[in-house]
Amino acid sequence: MEKHPMTKEGADALQAELNKLKKEDRPRITKAIADAREHGDLKENAEYHAAREEQGLVEARVSQIEGALSHAQIIDVTKLNPGGKIVFGATVVVVNLDTDDELTYKIVGNEEADVKLNKISVNSPIARALIGKEEGDEAIVQAPSGNIDYEIVEVQYI
Repeated sequence: MEKHPMTKEGADALQAELNKLKKEDRPRITKAIADAREHGDLKENAEYHAAREEQGLVEARVSQIEGALSHAQIIDVTKLNPGGKIVFGATVVVVNLDTDDELTYKIVGNEEADVKLNKISVNSPIARALIGKEEGDEAIVQAPSGNIDYEIVEVQYI
């Protein structure tokens, strides 16, 4: 069984979501189904069908999270000593050498990646170009629009 890297922060967030789903959402939905059953005919009972649909979504998410956590290799970057190199879990500040735009990325596992939060997958072209480099190095990212040159300004293990 192949393990997938996940940050400690990401694993903790998934565990918190799993606990909420099991301890809050499941009991609430079970009660909603029971309440809706009391209304009689289930064929035309919208509350019952909505609760059953929500139950299906919650159970699917529970299975998804449990699967992700069971296949996770949890890496706590604060406990590593990568010697200034960019590794999984590192937060990296880069400057686009063409536009002078400064960007900050945290390199995370696939399950945790969220571009809106500047969390990029370890498998993304940007992360692959950055891994192994250090502050002051240049990284060339092959993008659909052409190569993008970045200078690594700072590497943090937070």
